[in-house]
This record gives sequence, structure tokens and C-alpha cells, in this order.
Amino acid sequence: MSAAGDTRVHLDREHALKLLRQMKLIRRFEERSAELYGEQKIRGFLHLYIGEEANAVGVMQALTPEDAIVATYREHGHALARGLPATEVMAEMYGKASGSSRGRGGSMHIFDAGQRFYGGNAIVGGGLPLAVGLALADQMQQRNRVTCCFFGEGAAAEGEFHESLNLASLWKLPVLFVCENNRYAMGTALERSESETDFCRHATSYRIPAEAVDGMDVVAVESAARRAVQAIRNGGGPQFLENRTYRFRAHSMFDAELYREKAEVEMWKERCPIRRFHSWLIAAGVVHEVDVAALDRDIEGEVEAAVAFAEAAPWEPEADLLTDVMTPAATRGVA
Repeated sequence: MSAAGDTRVHLDREHALKLLRQMKLIRRFEERSAELYGEQKIRGFLHLYIGEEANAVGVMQALTPEDAIVATYREHGHALARGLPATEVMAEMYGKASGSSRGRGGSMHIFDAGQRFYGGNAIVGGGLPLAVGLALADQMQQRNRVTCCFFGEGAAAEGEFHESLNLASLWKLPVLFVCENNRYAMGTALERSESETDFCRHATSYRIPAEAVDGMDVVAVESAARRAVQAIRNGGGPQFLENRTYRFRAHSMFDAELYREKAEVEMWKERCPIRRFHSWLIAAGVVHEVDVAALDRDIEGEVEAAVAFAEAAPWEPEADLLTDVMTPAATRGVA
């Protein structure tokens, strides 16, 4: 692991296994979630992070428990990489009271204030102003914290994107903006929706330092995140990463995926972040296949334990359904 103030990635055996394990845990958790969705154990919307694991895992290495995370509705990977227990995340997917949001958020609204994980936000771009607010609070309280905001490239078409970058730059706020550019805002190809497809240029137009990163390379992501976070902690104001990545699965479980060719998906799968990192570690002699096999067994056990926890977890009592539900005073008692 890197020492304080050191932005290099020290890829010793322990750290390498940590990165590989976290990516594999996210992958297996989501594969199992897709199976459970087919069994109607998980209902509603489900947006899988498969293919993008290197982004959440790499960025989280640069952050401390005191830093804040704001994520998108494709946030299972962010939550697990942050350290939320797989049991609580799976229970939340089931809508059970033992979930991280007491079963009220489901797949798109995973939340844990104790971990400073502030969602899971279903509105495209909705997390950006929240991140600016969290960073402003830290700045006003003179707390040396960073707020990391993940969002997809589709959010760049929203007004909140430009308003948030503008204010963060004006006020020199400690925000790390991480654009997970997977090339398709739902079913619309990037080139069809954006006149400027280089998102670093958007950031630099607001005088925010920006870097484009190979989002299929966990070490490249961690290295870039460490540089950006160190710059923020040194008083450099907001920083911007454009992580160029790709989702292997459809936008959601309801997506017929008619907007891209299967050959394109297969081409990107050749750059799978888990496969690439695994192969490199074996070739370099950092880890061995026996280590990876043990890792896989451990992960399988963790995921199945999470499923068992969710299956056994209680539903929220009907008597509690109106708890924390707010309504304007003028409408109370109105049918």
C-alpha cells in the first residue's frame, strides 16, 4: 500500500490480492443478483456494473473512511468496494429490513451514513450537487476530507453537471469528480448525444484539472485517483477523472440491447479488467493460480452467505411503513 503523501501504487502481493478479490467479489455478487432477479427474488430495477469493476475498486484505494462517496444507480460495485457488507447490500436488493437502507431503497438507493456512502441516486446527475454540498460543508468546517462523486457520461448532458463543476471550481471545493464513461447513456451512443465527447475538455473549461484513464485497468485507475486525491488534499481544489470503461451487460434487466453490436461487446470483453489483472499477476509471479482458486472459493462462500442472510431477513413491519415519510403540513389528513 502507498504511504501517506505517496501517490504511487505499491503492488505487493497483499495489495494485488486485495484488488483482485474486490473486483471478483463485485463480479460474482452481480452475477448472482442477475440469477436472483430471474427467480423474482429481486424486483424492480437492476443495473449491473459487470465490466466496470476496476473503476470503483481502483478509486476507493485512494480514499479514507472519513471521505464521502456519492454514487449512481449502478452502485452495487461502489458499495462493496467501499466496504459495505455483502449481507446488507443483498438484503437491500431483496427489500428486506436488514438491508443497508432498511429495505426502502433497493438496488438504486443503497446508503450507509456510517460508511459515509451517500447513495445510490436514481436521477441521472442527481448526485453531483449533493457532492458539492458535502464538500462545501467539509470546507466550511475546515475538515480535511474529500468527496468522491461517481457519475456516467450521460450526466454530462444535464444542467447539474455544469452547475456543479462551476461552483466546485469557483469555491475550490475538495471534490473528486469521476466520470465512468461506458459510451452508452442508456441506449444512446456517446457520439449521437454529445457534440464534445472528450469529457476532460468539459472539466478544463471550468478550470478543473482533468485526466483520461483506462477504466479497464485497475492499477491505472488507482494511480490516477491517488494523484487526484493528493492534489485535492494539498489545496488544489476539485479534480476530474474520465474513466473510459464499458459495461458488458445491458443497461438494465429490461433493456433489449438493440443499440450495439454483439461483436463490439465481445471486443471489449477481451479487455476485461479482472481477466487482464489476473493474467498479469500470474505472468509476473506476484500471485499463483492456487491463490486465485482459494480467493474464488472464499468469494463464493461470501456471496452465498449474503443470499442466505437476505432470504432469512425480515420484512419491514407494516406498522413502520409511514416512519420517516414526510408530507407538507397543509396536506396532512387530505385523502
